[in-house]
Amino acid sequence: MADIERTALFIDGANLYATAKSLGFDIDYKRLLREFQGKGRLIRAFYYTALIEDQEYSSIRPLIDWLDYNGYAVVTKPTKEFVDSLGRRKVKGNMDIELAVDAMEMAGHIDHMVLFSGDGDFRSLVESVQRRGVRVSVISTITTQPPMIADELRRQADEFIDLIHLVGKIGRDPGERAERMQRYQERPRPTPQAAHAEEEDGE
Repeated sequence: MADIERTALFIDGANLYATAKSLGFDIDYKRLLREFQGKGRLIRAFYYTALIEDQEYSSIRPLIDWLDYNGYAVVTKPTKEFVDSLGRRKVKGNMDIELAVDAMEMAGHIDHMVLFSGDGDFRSLVESVQRRGVRVSVISTITTQPPMIADELRRQADEFIDLIHLVGKIGRDPGERAERMQRYQERPRPTPQAAHAEEEDGE
């Protein structure tokens, strides 16, 4: 058991969503967790995302709730709204600091860090974690135009894994969503409490 590699996943939610969307598939988070649990000892799987708090319903809320109950450590914070120099309303929700702090705190307890992001701002974090003896894999894609990963981050990583090569292992079956929607429409309408409990798993 002592030789089993201890791994932690750090998922930049918005970045991974955009990358998967650019490749034309949905992530199945249940399969993603299972894939990495099978590779060693998965210590923790962090998922980071900013939430727009004043919206009545956020499309990401069912996913956040599902992840929270199914083996992920979900880290969220409210987005900030501001007006730019041209008077346009902008929403800002950067989770880089939260991810970096957690990665530095975990570095002494893991052998392998898997970062799901192509954000070049993480290059110095990756370098710092590597200096502590941790191997770092970065998952993004270079198959899009332009690539979704910054060149400096790809160079810094010990291993770069193109997300397109994981589609068969962590992608959601396109027919599954349609099938689940059909089942949902055909079943009796549940009470509001029951409906909340049956939110789509891992959407």
